[in-house]
Amino acid sequence: MHLSTDSTVPQNQEVYALWDQLADFSVGDGDAALTHLLSALCTMLSARNALWGVVVRLPSPKRADPLLGWRPRMVRVLHPTPAVAASVQKQFDKLWSDNVDLSQILSASGDEPFRVRLLFEALPPEWFEGEHYRRHYLDVGFADSISVRMALNDDVRIRLFVFRDAQTPRFSAQDAERLGFVMRGLRWFHRQQLLCYGLLIANAPLTPAERRVLLALLDGHTEKQIAQRLDQSPNTTHFHIKSIYAKFGVSNRSKLTALWLGKLR
Repeated sequence: MHLSTDSTVPQNQEVYALWDQLADFSVGDGDAALTHLLSALCTMLSARNALWGVVVRLPSPKRADPLLGWRPRMVRVLHPTPAVAASVQKQFDKLWSDNVDLSQILSASGDEPFRVRLLFEALPPEWFEGEHYRRHYLDVGFADSISVRMALNDDVRIRLFVFRDAQTPRFSAQDAERLGFVMRGLRWFHRQQLLCYGLLIANAPLTPAERRVLLALLDGHTEKQIAQRLDQSPNTTHFHIKSIYAKFGVSNRSKLTALWLGKLR
């Protein structure tokens, strides 16, 4: 069954309202906007938790690399309970090892710019009897998931998962189609998220201190206000701003802001 895009359908109105809500967040409130998105998706899909991650392609992957050079760069979890956080960290580390799981190999395969997958359709029945499903699903209270993969360019992808527990029915094809519909309209949002971390445009990733200064810049604060807000000396703030401009290849705040408006390459 195909999801209608008719704006009078109540479910679609909920999606359009979510897009509008995300557009109302200031650029400096990227973390809050991402939390809002993940929370809204869980509510919309009766999901228990959600994970958002960024994967990048290594410039020189090893020969016969089962992940084709793709490795995780950043992960955010809506509800990072200790068990979930430990599971995510273990998977993150495993992706940098030579011992990867079939589910991880399949997630890296293919060149589609956009893909939505139901867990029980993507993997063979025997996989659900294995250690990975037990350790990273059942042991942390999950039973099913839908994953979305979105390419932002040739070397950067967004990965999103929503999870249900064993007490909730499995995700349906209609659930997957609805999640895909939501995500299709949010490429601009994910681009902004990565810009905030310097992962899409900058010549080098931003440090945590630089990111705090960047978000304050984008919110319109002066250097003096940023120094006061972050409890820094004016010289330290000025140094961070110069470093940010250099990493993004711009010379002033207006050009930096233009990146978020898509007016600079």
